[in-house]
Amino acid sequence: MKLIIGNKNYSSWSLRGWLAAKQSGLHFEELTVNLFGEEWEQAKQSSEELQPSGKVPVLWDEETVIWDSLAILEYLADKVGRDRFWPKDDTARGMARAMVCEMHSSYGSLREQCPMNIRKKIGADEISDQTKDDIVRILTLWAEARARFGQGGPYLFGTFGAADIFYAPVVSRFLTYGIGVPGFAEAYMQAVWEHPWMQEWIEAAESEEWVIEQYEDSAAK
Repeated sequence: MKLIIGNKNYSSWSLRGWLAAKQSGLHFEELTVNLFGEEWEQAKQSSEELQPSGKVPVLWDEETVIWDSLAILEYLADKVGRDRFWPKDDTARGMARAMVCEMHSSYGSLREQCPMNIRKKIGADEISDQTKDDIVRILTLWAEARARFGQGGPYLFGTFGAADIFYAPVVSRFLTYGIGVPGFAEAYMQAVWEHPWMQEWIEAAESEEWVIEQYEDSAAK
């Protein structure tokens, strides 16, 4: 398999696809492309590896191509067994699926005002009301998942899984912008941040030379 991802410092969707590939336990080749660099527009049009979507992440498995982070996770879950990604309990699994889908489709204000930037620590002095609503909603979901299903470990549903994969970039955002969170959320965020795969990603992000000015300039203004 081959996984095409964007800059590790900025690309939250790439992080999700990459963590899903790691969680699968399957061997994969990783190829990083510089989003919005001079070669990016040309690559979207001409690179067979970035077709058909022209977006990242993209997973190639021989003749099979999957170009969406959630689709990548579900494809890999089908290959290795769904219990590797999702809780076994029906009720917990239902909540985990709903949380992942909500993350996949929602929180536009948080995404826009607080783009992922692993290398920076930025004070978020002027968080909008819409972004505050997103933050409260996320923390409420985290609290419910941890209280109801988190007894088996430090992650949302105890053990590391799909929900943690999809909320990992949120953890990064909260740390970058100094978002104040209650104690249970601090403990959860620390567990995610210190996960060996996250540390591997963070180390690579910090060593990248690429800079995307639009993400540097738009942070929490």
